[in-house]
Amino acid sequence: MALLGLLAALAGGCTTASAVRVRPWERGALADSTMNPDRDPLASALGDHVNFAREAANGGKGVGGSGCGCN
Repeated sequence: MALLGLLAALAGGCTTASAVRVRPWERGALADSTMNPDRDPLASALGDHVNFAREAANGGKGVGGSGCGCN
């Protein structure tokens, strides 16, 4: 029972991550080009190649359809 309570407390703590407030003076650091995951096209292409070669997974980075299966 104590383990269940501990797990519930840990899971409940994860839901407060959306309440993070970014101060105006911190927004410049978040808008920096180093925060862009696609800042290096060669590294992105290499990562895509590795995912396809090892996991037979390709794509999945774009926005799909509306969930009805009619992309």
